[in-house]
Amino acid sequence: MSAREWIGKDFYRELGVSSEASQDEIKKSYRKLARENHPDANPGNTEAETKFKSVSEAYGVLSDPAKRKEYDEARQLFGAGAGAGGFNFPGGGGSGTFDVNDLFGQGAAGNAGGFGGLGDILGGLFGRRGGAAGATTSTRAQRGADVETDVRIDFAEAVKGATLPLRLSSPATCKTCGGNGAKPGTSPRTCPVCQGSGLVSRSQGAFAFSEPCRECRGRGKIIDDPCPECHGEGISTQTRTLTVRVPAGVDDNQRIRLAGQGEPGRGGAAAGDLYVRVHVNPHKVFGRSGNDLTITVPVSFAELTLGATITVPTLEGRVSVKVPPATNNGRVLRVRGKGIAKRDGSTGDLLVTLQVAVPSKLDGSEKEALEAFAEASAKHDPRPEITEMLKER
Repeated sequence: MSAREWIGKDFYRELGVSSEASQDEIKKSYRKLARENHPDANPGNTEAETKFKSVSEAYGVLSDPAKRKEYDEARQLFGAGAGAGGFNFPGGGGSGTFDVNDLFGQGAAGNAGGFGGLGDILGGLFGRRGGAAGATTSTRAQRGADVETDVRIDFAEAVKGATLPLRLSSPATCKTCGGNGAKPGTSPRTCPVCQGSGLVSRSQGAFAFSEPCRECRGRGKIIDDPCPECHGEGISTQTRTLTVRVPAGVDDNQRIRLAGQGEPGRGGAAAGDLYVRVHVNPHKVFGRSGNDLTITVPVSFAELTLGATITVPTLEGRVSVKVPPATNNGRVLRVRGKGIAKRDGSTGDLLVTLQVAVPSKLDGSEKEALEAFAEASAKHDPRPEITEMLKER
C-alpha cells in the first residue's frame, strides 16, 4: 500500500487505540487482536481472517516510528477522514481535489518564501519530490509489515538452546500468482487512463488538480482476471513451517528476530521481519538470576551448626558443596561455573541458598537430645538486642 492510500484508513481505530497511544500500547492491542482473530483459532471464519489482515496492516505502519510519523503527518495535512476519492484542501472549494505537490513542487526552486519543506513532505508521501513539471508519480514500494508470534519452551531448552519447528499462519506472497495478483497465465496491464501513475490530473486556471485514478483505484495496474487464491491482492494467508534456532541462555519474554520472514513487501520492496517471543516454563527446582542458576537446598540444624558437605544437583549432573561450621540459615553459597553459558563463552554460577528444615515430628531419643542441647546452650542468647530492649521496658 502506498502512503497516499494510508490516509483513507484509520489504523488507530483498527487497533482500538488513540492517536496518542504509546508503542507498548499499540503492541499490546495488536497482540490481543491478532490472537483473537488468528486463522488457526478461527478456521473457516472469513470475517476473522479479514480482521487479522487489517490489524496486521495497521500494526505494520504504527509499529514503525518512521511510517507512523509519515502517516500522522498525512492525516494532519489532509484531514483524518480523507477518503480514497481525494483530499480536501482548506479554502479550495468545490468537490475537486488539490494536488499540493503540483503547486509547491514545481515552484519550489523559485519560491524562497518557503514551501519547499512542505513540498518535500508531500513528495515523500506520494512517491516523488518537488521538481520539474510533468514528473510521473510511481507506485511507491513499501516494506512488508513485521510479524510477531510466541513459542513456549522448557527451562532446560532456554539454558542450553534448542532448534524448534514453528508453524505460522500469516500473510505471505501468494504462491498461485507469484504476488502479481493475476490469474496464472495472465498478467496485470498498465492502466490506460493514468498510464501507470495511479493519478489523473486536470487543470483549472493556474492550478492543477489530481485524484486517484478511478479505473485502477490508484494502483496504476489493472487485473482483468484476478487470482482465485488471493483475489487480486497478491498476498494470501498461508500456513508455513519454519525452523527457529533458540540461542543458549535466552531469557523469558525475549524476542528472536528472523530477518525477511515477515509479510512480503509491495512493489518489489523487501519483506518484513518475524519476531519470535520466547516464553520459558519455570523449573520445579531451579530458578534464574541473570546468567546464574539458583536453587534452595534444605539442610538440618546440625549441618549448619557443625558444618557439612552436601550434594547439590545441577542441570548437567551433581556437585559437592561445603557448608562451613556456624553457617546462618538463608546463607547463599556460590559454585563457580555451574550456571548458564553466555554468548561470549563465559558461564554464570550456581547460587545455593541454605534453608534449615525443621522436623515435623521427633521420637523420644531425639526429643531428649534436643532438650539436653537446649539446656546446655541456654547461656547463648540468639536474640540479644531484643532481650536488651525488653529489659528497658
